[in-house]
Amino acid sequence: MTADEPKPGSAEDQGPVTITPALADRLAEKREELFEEFEIRDAFPNEVLREAEARTENVYEEIEAEIDEREDLRDLTTWTTDPVDAQDFDDAISIEREEDAYRLWVHIADVTHYVTPDTAMWEEAVERANTVYLPDYTIHMLPPVLAETVCSLVPNEDRLAHTVEMEIDEETLSFEDIDIYKSVINSDERLTYNECEERLEDPSLPLGEENALAYELADQMHEQRKADGSLVLNPSRDRAHTIIEESMLKANKAVTHTLMWDRGVEAMYRVHPQPTPDQWNEALKEIQELDGVSIPGDAWGDDPRKAVNAALETSPGRQLNKIQRAVLKVMPRAKYMNDPFGGHHALNFDIYGHFTSPIRRLSDTINHWIVHENDVPENLLELCDHASDKQKDGETAERLYKQFLQEQGLDPHAVNNRGVEVVEDPDEAKHTA
Repeated sequence: MTADEPKPGSAEDQGPVTITPALADRLAEKREELFEEFEIRDAFPNEVLREAEARTENVYEEIEAEIDEREDLRDLTTWTTDPVDAQDFDDAISIEREEDAYRLWVHIADVTHYVTPDTAMWEEAVERANTVYLPDYTIHMLPPVLAETVCSLVPNEDRLAHTVEMEIDEETLSFEDIDIYKSVINSDERLTYNECEERLEDPSLPLGEENALAYELADQMHEQRKADGSLVLNPSRDRAHTIIEESMLKANKAVTHTLMWDRGVEAMYRVHPQPTPDQWNEALKEIQELDGVSIPGDAWGDDPRKAVNAALETSPGRQLNKIQRAVLKVMPRAKYMNDPFGGHHALNFDIYGHFTSPIRRLSDTINHWIVHENDVPENLLELCDHASDKQKDGETAERLYKQFLQEQGLDPHAVNNRGVEVVEDPDEAKHTA
């Protein structure tokens, strides 16, 4: 992910990657070629844009009219944590300590209040199925004019949200209670990941104690996941990322467990098949043969995911990517299905699905609709297959575009983190690319 604030001497501190107009044209041509090959829609139809513009009018009057029909959480301490260059803020959290439990709220932008099945925006979102992220170029699922305004949980503004409230046992970290409802929130502050780390370092700062409590819970949930056999391919993730990742995983799990066990309904569940024993052996053998990498003996016979976790935690940093590639090479592709059976192998969850990113994933948008309306689309199986296919297409387009950047002498990571600036001087462009 993009770093928050650039540090002196870092890639981000160097400013944008500069390229010539000719190279800019080649990149644009390559994008258009990929969009055509994978049927990725870039520009939004005028009808969709007009609808989105209309839904951003009279925002405060509409929210005021909704308050009596929702849980009013505007006095609850709430905040967002995102990369420094984030354009929209679609999730926020709140937390309190209770006797023998934690109470965690995850608030998600209420996209389906604005984007409903009778709108052109919904039809367009279904067609796109997800946001596609190319280095320094994003193809959105929803019109940015909507996603970056009324669906963005900006600080000090009332916003409509879909809240997942969870009471979590302090010992077992299991759910004592789950409540999912429409709400009105008012975020106290927008934090970057670096700012979150600062609050964790100094709890006397605003939101310092709240972030410390959030990390206390998130760290326990993270360690429990690993102990249970959840695959953790990035063992060095910082505390701010841990808070957000674990909070979102817990909320997604709460929602899909509620849909399956409490309601018994179909939804867009996320199913991840497991590799065969031979495939796992192939991956572990490749990892074991890497220079400086060793899988502890007690991990071999237990669970391959735990063996990978152990190798990642003890291996030299230079081998991290090679270990990750060895695992991903044998992993089947996760897909959306209308029932959860088979579970999510990498996470080691028996039931899992997406709920926390309705701005960028169709699955989350559909699940928001099902949760609130208790209305399962008739073509749900078709939607699952379509979303799975479009995700694969988007990821393939991203891989091919990164490969093209490298062929043009550009570093995809630098382009993604620093952005691109077109300059007329070829020598200057060659020097900084």
